[in-house]
Amino acid sequence: MANPVLRVENLTKRYGDVEAVRGISFEVAEGEVFGLLGPNGAGKTSTVEILEGLRNADSGTVSVCGYDPLRNPDELKREIGAALQSTALPDKLRVMEALKLFAGFYKRRRNLEDLLKRFGLEEKRDAFYSQLSGGQKQRLALAIALVNDPKVVFLDEPTAGLDPQVRREIYDVIEELRRDKKTILLTTHYIEEAERLCDRVAIVDHGKVIVQGTPRELKQSSADKTRIEVRLAREESQETLGSLEGVSDCRALNGLYVLHCQRPPQAIVSLVKYLETQNNELVGLEIATPSLEDVFIELTGRRLRD
Repeated sequence: MANPVLRVENLTKRYGDVEAVRGISFEVAEGEVFGLLGPNGAGKTSTVEILEGLRNADSGTVSVCGYDPLRNPDELKREIGAALQSTALPDKLRVMEALKLFAGFYKRRRNLEDLLKRFGLEEKRDAFYSQLSGGQKQRLALAIALVNDPKVVFLDEPTAGLDPQVRREIYDVIEELRRDKKTILLTTHYIEEAERLCDRVAIVDHGKVIVQGTPRELKQSSADKTRIEVRLAREESQETLGSLEGVSDCRALNGLYVLHCQRPPQAIVSLVKYLETQNNELVGLEIATPSLEDVFIELTGRRLRD
């Protein structure tokens, strides 16, 4: 990639005996929405905080807009905006006061009235922070992240804990930022979020990038394997189910059996026949096309949220 806006090479970070980041590497191009997808504790937030200059790396190199976050902190802060995983402002701080406060930190700043309008906060301009809903607080956090018209925006789990309706509103905002050609680094553990929003993703687990590419590329790696999730009246051997005709592999996950199949009709027929011989019953069955979660399951043997 020629002149990436973000470059991370062999990044490591330890907290005592815990190695949170274990050699992560990736690059992000200008105007790209790049996702770090993985379960909680995978090392996503530590990686982002190092890029933002909030934490020191133990080893490895990072570059943001050509700047080293530790050697060029002032230059870096002019070019980035960030919505952290948790934003907390004083309860009695009003919405417009918050925007003015953060805008005062920069020479280059957006029109605050435009930001209020863009994030649907015009009617809340004089409301206290404590009076805002969860979705309104998150929209304010995104507005604050954009007060300096940054080139790069870091969004760490931007929809965590929000209800589905508010989550979709945040998706619309991020898609608008993409249309504005902002470079975005997004961390998430929501499959649908990564598939909908990201141009490319790196799937992270236990502090390592286990695979990266476009959502389409990653799903195509499982394109020949339809996923069938079955729930049975009694437990069966994972190895036996995985050896049935038409089944490529079987994983037992949270009371379900996840079968990856190249020939779904044959797999279902052979499954039903086998269960009859065992006097077992099929309680539930669901068929789905491959997703990023299937890629994660195939590589780790567990779900993203396990």
